[in-house]
Order: sequence, then C-alpha cells, then structure tokens
Amino acid sequence: MTILAVFRSRAHSLNYAERLQAYGVAAVTVPTPKEARIGCGLCVRFDSRAFVRAQAILKTGRYTSFKGFYKMEFINGKVSLMPYGKS
Repeated sequence: MTILAVFRSRAHSLNYAERLQAYGVAAVTVPTPKEARIGCGLCVRFDSRAFVRAQAILKTGRYTSFKGFYKMEFINGKVSLMPYGKS
C-alpha cells in the first residue's frame, strides 16, 4: 500500500523526503494528486511498511506545514485518497 505525506510547503516536502531517505526509507517526491485538494503541489510517497519510521521522523522535525498522511489506492482506474494513521 502507498502512503502520501502531504505538506503545504514545497520546501518541507523536499526536506522530509531527504530525511526519510537518510534514515533508509525509500521515498520520492511526487505531484500531489488533485483528489487531495490540499497541499503545495508536492508530496512524499513511501510504502506503508515504513509508516512507523516515517511518522517518527516527522515528529523530530519542525514541519508546521504538514497536512497529514493519506493512503493512496487506485479503484476502478481512479485515485482514491483516505486519511491514514495519526500524525
């Protein structure tokens, strides 16, 4: 399952992706799906198996623009986003 970390700041998105990678989490910065109707245009995508680590890394930073974690799935060829976990 794919998780998106959505921010209101491009700088925070890029920084968070770098920090995840530095801690061994395979993460990439991708355009925020329009279905999210939030954010700066960039979000960070990673696998749900790394969620606990990603959540811990988020808490150690000062990401005031963080909007939330979202589970991304494709249902009938369309993107579906649902809030995921607690931030």
